[in-house]
This record gives sequence, structure tokens and C-alpha cells, in this order.
Amino acid sequence: MSMARLIEQIVGTDLPVAFETYDGSRCGPTDASTTIIVRSPDAIRRLVTAPGELGFARAYVAGDIDIEGDVFAALELREQLPAVRLTRDQWLTAARMVGWSGVRPLAPPPEEARLHGRRHSQARDAAAIAHHYDVSNEFYRIFLGPTMTYSCAVWDSPEMTLDDAQTAKYELICRKLELEPGDRLLDVGCGWGGMAIHAARHHGARAVGVTVSRRQAELASKRAAEAGVGDLVEIRLEDYRDVLDGPFDAISSIGMFEHVGLAQLSVYFDRLHTLLKPGGRLLNHAIGRTPEQGRRTHFGRRSFINRYVFPDGELHDVGSVITALQRSDFEARHMESLREHYALTLRAWVANLEANWDDAVDEAGSARARIWRLYMAGSAVNFEDANVQVHQVLAVKPDGGTSGMPLRPTFT
Repeated sequence: MSMARLIEQIVGTDLPVAFETYDGSRCGPTDASTTIIVRSPDAIRRLVTAPGELGFARAYVAGDIDIEGDVFAALELREQLPAVRLTRDQWLTAARMVGWSGVRPLAPPPEEARLHGRRHSQARDAAAIAHHYDVSNEFYRIFLGPTMTYSCAVWDSPEMTLDDAQTAKYELICRKLELEPGDRLLDVGCGWGGMAIHAARHHGARAVGVTVSRRQAELASKRAAEAGVGDLVEIRLEDYRDVLDGPFDAISSIGMFEHVGLAQLSVYFDRLHTLLKPGGRLLNHAIGRTPEQGRRTHFGRRSFINRYVFPDGELHDVGSVITALQRSDFEARHMESLREHYALTLRAWVANLEANWDDAVDEAGSARARIWRLYMAGSAVNFEDANVQVHQVLAVKPDGGTSGMPLRPTFT
């Protein structure tokens, strides 16, 4: 049996893309714009020993499988991969094709995360953050662009530039927080300093940004100085749980909440409530799941996202987030969904990465570049299909019965 025939038996004959295999066989549409190349028997070994998403991801990261053409077309296979379960005859056929030694699992690519210790302890959270963010600042610059902003942008139209859309996001948050000159802002999970720099430069805020990524902290401090706001921006290598120098007039948390974890939600919101002055505002910007996905908040243990991208990452539906906010004595005042905006943002990042592919590989290695290409493209499709969401929730710490909010907000 040819390898292409085995692929058809396992995945199905109604294929959205073509396959070419190391034994010279081919299947799928003859006019396909995208071809998946199976380069070696190791690809089959990985699929046999870890059927479904994880096996495919390991083969792709290791280079045993390649995608030539439109990565978004290749992702149409995602509906078929989770259901892949080899029959006894298919398993025996695959074993004979790769040799009986092939039924023993290969070592996962070294880029696969292996965390230790108690989930969402400070030490384990720092290790999870380092796995994702301490790759290479220049690698991130390649696809994020000059703003170095790694969260959903806000688009007036798809024709807007990525840089302008990211600037619009920061400005929207500053308006929601009603920042004024001299206000003290805490930016939790500050990344490379974009929010802190924008708040200082355009609103005169005195911003403190905290991150547990050493490389982010180093570059964020440098960027603040280069932007001429080094006297207004302080970047710390610090966990939010260790921030003690409140009160702050406002707090922003942009794209960091996914790392907090269900067991830490009360710790997170209680800490931010303690750090915020009465009448101060909190803006929590986070990716979320849909209620239909059930009670499980974390990515599947065997999922590509958990193993290679966001180890220990967790998503919560927006209703649960608002409930947790209010249990910590915040008052939720406004919610805005930006789901379509994140799909546009991710497609822009994928386009930047693919346009500068060789530079990305030189900077972070082929495996890392492959991981980010697959994860960002897959995430774009998930946002487009409403499988995941992203929300900005604005809350206040009431000062008695006074919220400080206008009767009709005009910040959107």
C-alpha cells in the first residue's frame, strides 16, 4: 500500500488539500493550492503513536511534515484530525510501512514544554512565561511590527495598518480608564511596554509596567527611554502578586489574564482591588471561551497550544470573569467584544511572519517559526469561527456609592 493511500484511509478522501509523500505517492485535489509534504516515515510514527492534533503538530514542528502554500487552507483539516483513530488494520499497515520499531514513540521536539511544580505557582508561571516570551525580542518584532504589541488590535476597517490599529487599541483603553496627566497607572503583564509608553506619551500618566519575562522587561525599559518617557515609565521584572506600592489611579491588564488560571482568579482580582484607589478603574482585556465549551478552562493536556505555545494557559467565559470581578468588590461597568478584531490582527501577524520567513528562522530557528505560523493561523480561524472570543471589561472600585462613571460613556 502506498503512503498516500494510507493517508486517505486515515483522514478520508474528501481532502481540502493535496498530500505528497516520501514514497512518491500523492492524494487529494490535483489543482490544490496547498500541499502537505510528508517528508519521512517519522511523520507516520508520530501520527501512529499520538493520533490526532498532537501527532500532527509534533511532525510539523520537527519538519517531518511541511505545508507548501496557504497555511489557512491546510487548517481546513482541523475538522478531521481530532476524530482520527486508527483501526487495527490501519495500525498494522502503518507499522509494517515504518517498521515495527516505528510503533515506539519518537522523542518530542525539544520545543515542547515540560513544566514542573504546582500549577500557577509563581515559579511555574514564570517558567511558562519564559517558554513563550523569552524566545527572541527580534523574532517577535518581525511579525508584531514596530509597536511590539502582542494582543488584539482595534480596527476601524480591514484596510487600516497594523501599527495604526494597535495604537487605536491603546488609545481606546486610555479613554476607558480616563487617564489624565499625573495619574498613576499599573499595567499588569506589560509586555514590551507599549501601553505604558502610550499612556505616558499621550496622556502624561506615570506608568508602572510589570512582567515576569526578563527579555520583555529589558527591552521595555529601553523602548521607554528611546520614546523620551523614561522619567514617566518604570518597568519591573515582577509578578503582579508581589506589587505592594499602591494605590494606583488606574490598572490595565492586556493579554495577560490567560495566564492567571481559574484557581487564582480571586487572588488576581483581590490583589488588583487592593492596589487600586477608591474610584479607580480597571480594564481587563482577555481572550475567553464560549459557555458551550463546558466547565474546563485550560487547554487540553495533549493539545498543540498547551504543549508548544501557552503551557498552563486557561480561558474563561466573560460571564465568569465579570462574576469574579464583582466577588472581589469591583463594579463591572462596560463590556466590549473584539472577536473579529483579533482575527484581523492574527492574519496581519501571519502575513508579516511569512513575508520575513528567512529572517524569522535565522532569529529563532525553523521549529519556533513553524510553531508560531501554525498557532497564529489556527487562532485566526478560531476567532473567525467564534470558537474563542476576546473581551474588554471595564470595572471600577466604587468610592462609597460613587462610581465616577459618566451617565453615557462615549469612549467607544
